[in-house]
Amino acid sequence: MIRKGFIMNVNPDKQTEYEQRHNEIWPELIDALRKHGASNYSIFLDKDTSKLFGYVEIEDEDKWSKMPTTAINQKWWEFMEPLMETNADNSPVTIPLKEVFHMD
Repeated sequence: MIRKGFIMNVNPDKQTEYEQRHNEIWPELIDALRKHGASNYSIFLDKDTSKLFGYVEIEDEDKWSKMPTTAINQKWWEFMEPLMETNADNSPVTIPLKEVFHMD
């Protein structure tokens, strides 16, 4: 299992809506994430800074790298774009984090 941590930014006035949309996440998106090897996926919000910390465990980098090209992922990015800092392709601006400690 490969652990991935990353940071994203939600617009300060959209924090509540961001959380609501994740509370109603589409089942077909969850299915696609699982098919692409994701498990144990969490996103945490620092309300003071509007920073999001994401954590996901994946089976394989190659399998995971195909997730962004799926139609459901593209649709989700478009749906979430008004709420957060995004790139030109609607993907969230994501800062990958280097793991420096892990304890089982």
